Amino acid sequence: MSTVFIAFQANEESRPIVEAVLADNPHAVLHESPAMVKIDAEGKLVIKRESIEERLGRDFDLQELQINLITISGHLDEDDDEFTLAWKN
Repeated sequence: MSTVFIAFQANEESRPIVEAVLADNPHAVLHESPAMVKIDAEGKLVIKRESIEERLGRDFDLQELQINLITISGHLDEDDDEFTLAWKN
């Protein structure tokens, strides 16, 4: 399998997103830097709107991810409920 990743600016707006991603992807590994948080995952990484909303206590549009997004690696499949990174063979 190949590794995918997503990286966000390290700030308070990204914190609940990172928490949700790690909760929904127990195989994921968090790497923290002073200005960035990067989440690596073997195979695929799924970001669920519902999980983020639970942590924020409000509605969340997955397009809001892009405000603090630095970079991604993997094939992106996105709808209103999930943002999935995986490599297609």
